[in-house]
Amino acid sequence: MAAAKPRLPKSLKVARRGAIAIVTLARPEKRNALNDTTVLGLETFFDTLPAGVKAVVLNAEGRHFSAGLDLSELKVLSTEAGVEHSRVWHRIFDRIEFGRVPVVTVMHGAVIGGGLELAAATHIRVAERSAYYALPEGSRGIFVGGGGSVRLPRLIGVSRMIDLMLTGRTYGAEEGQALGLSHYLVGEGEGLAKGLEIAKRIAGNSPVSNFAIMNVLPRIAEQDRASGFVMESLTAAIAQGSGEAKDRIRAFLEKRAAKVERK
Repeated sequence: MAAAKPRLPKSLKVARRGAIAIVTLARPEKRNALNDTTVLGLETFFDTLPAGVKAVVLNAEGRHFSAGLDLSELKVLSTEAGVEHSRVWHRIFDRIEFGRVPVVTVMHGAVIGGGLELAAATHIRVAERSAYYALPEGSRGIFVGGGGSVRLPRLIGVSRMIDLMLTGRTYGAEEGQALGLSHYLVGEGEGLAKGLEIAKRIAGNSPVSNFAIMNVLPRIAEQDRASGFVMESLTAAIAQGSGEAKDRIRAFLEKRAAKVERK
């Protein structure tokens, strides 16, 4: 008997293209503002990925990727409930960042607040030229709560994040590309195709290598040098000891695999 499909909220749409799953934020009338229903739906989606899925593309309907947290959800929260609310987002975004498969995000229009926090929890980010970035929490009297204070300084630096939050400044797509908020910059309407192209390449990697790149590399980067070298050695040995790695190396040595060339 086939497994029942997970029940996802209407604010998420899912499609499949071979080894790639596409999840789409589908709340365009709210500029894809993130409410708890949507965020918990993302948790369900990533927790129930079919075994054959090797990469995910995250994108959004309408003119904007996400205008951030749906502020209507904060107006009734006590301090204690606010802490728990933030911790739920942390848990779910961590499952994305340190999950089973790499995630490619396609961004356009507003990538603001919680929307930027969500994008920062993914592995590869493609921006269309309409994309713009902001952290307006300071003007709202609040603070980032979806892990932004941990992830974003690693991308753009603490001082730039302070500037964004204190002044309400926005970065355009070109600025975001230069600072590391995106890895690829493409024209309008070209983001999904580029995201799928990248996801297809990722899906062709060894799952062991992908897992190590996603889950081990970021932790090595946060360790002291000696600990990092030890973990690198262990991870390299595990990866190269797999049967798939041996097959791929043999194919390269026998000139059956493509060489790396500048494209």
